[in-house]
Amino acid sequence: MAFRKFVETGRVAFIAEGRDEGKLCAIVNIIDSNRVLVDGPCTGVPRQEMSIKRLHLTNFSMKFPWTASTRVVRKTWTVDKIDDKWKASRWAQRVESRRKRANLTDFERFQLKEAKRTRNHLRRNVYLSLLLNAKKKGGLKPPKTKYGKIKKVAAKKGAPAKKK
Repeated sequence: MAFRKFVETGRVAFIAEGRDEGKLCAIVNIIDSNRVLVDGPCTGVPRQEMSIKRLHLTNFSMKFPWTASTRVVRKTWTVDKIDDKWKASRWAQRVESRRKRANLTDFERFQLKEAKRTRNHLRRNVYLSLLLNAKKKGGLKPPKTKYGKIKKVAAKKGAPAKKK
């Protein structure tokens, strides 16, 4: 599979670190091999230069001319429904679940632990009942090999015992 996420004008990126961490922005212009001009008019990211190392490229891209104004970027962002596409992506859902988990209170963490414990207990009971039913019906026998039963080789009489 060919590489498809390039640093290009119109590419939507996720800001991984810094003041605007966790927000989306669009690459408006490429300054050099290390820096780009980004703008996020719908996500609250001001137009600024940013290091490529701080950005994670997404699969989303938009069509607008390089160095387009914030107004053009905002219009393209809303027409292409980037916010809706982002919220529907697995990446955004994972980020949201991590954020929720990080913001749990001590009591909510306790409730989560108890819920998981109850779920795992129920899951284990169902598994054990299925296992018991299968044993009663004889469903858990080792599969036959194509050579038949495996015979145990008995030691010959008078042969010296093997040292351990």
